[in-house]
Amino acid sequence: MSSVPVTGAFRRFSLPVRVKAVVIDLDGTLLDTVGDLASAANAMRTELGLPPVEAEILKSYVGKGIVNLVARAMTGGAGWLEEDKLNAAVAVFERHYAACLATTTRPFPGVIEGLKALRDKGLHLGCITNKLARFTEPLLETLGLTGHFEIVLSGDSLPRKKPDPLPLQHAAKYFGIGEHELLLIGDSLNDVQAARSAGSPVFIVPYGYNEGRDVRTLDCDALVAGLDEAAKWVENGGKLN
Repeated sequence: MSSVPVTGAFRRFSLPVRVKAVVIDLDGTLLDTVGDLASAANAMRTELGLPPVEAEILKSYVGKGIVNLVARAMTGGAGWLEEDKLNAAVAVFERHYAACLATTTRPFPGVIEGLKALRDKGLHLGCITNKLARFTEPLLETLGLTGHFEIVLSGDSLPRKKPDPLPLQHAAKYFGIGEHELLLIGDSLNDVQAARSAGSPVFIVPYGYNEGRDVRTLDCDALVAGLDEAAKWVENGGKLN
């Protein structure tokens, strides 16, 4: 096993973590969505009279939801637009994204194996994402992942989304457990901040969308190669409710 425990967290959890549930981020953790997001972003730019941008640049804009992606894609990374222009651009982006939602999007390597391994340990599973429900639910259904999760929380499911701890707190309450018994697996600073604020352990995968920043700088409990490896560092923390 090649997980790398990360030091310096204000609240550390020893490995393997003993939990009763695992919640997993979607974009950049479960699914490689950047190809379709980039296609929609460039289609938006073209429609609004702007030239296309390289997919690798657009990838660095992913990680804090559609509004942030659109604002950065429209401004070359600056991220500021007048509200009316931003709202209009978001509407164009969402129309194009709905049309190409699962064209190239696929689970990352090790995802299916990891989900099965976590299930085999008797753990509750959930998905927590900032993606809007109208995109989250069709994606999970189309790619055959819906049945793995007992709860799916999208960016518009609750009044606040990651990095706010509310989605993790809601999931813990749903499962009838404490937040410290809930592991979040994600790919970005948003995930780390949400988990730390909730008092939950957090694992980070290195292949996702952390706005182009080095994930080794994140205050996580372990950096894992994928969900299949993450499952090796998780133990069932006791009898489930």
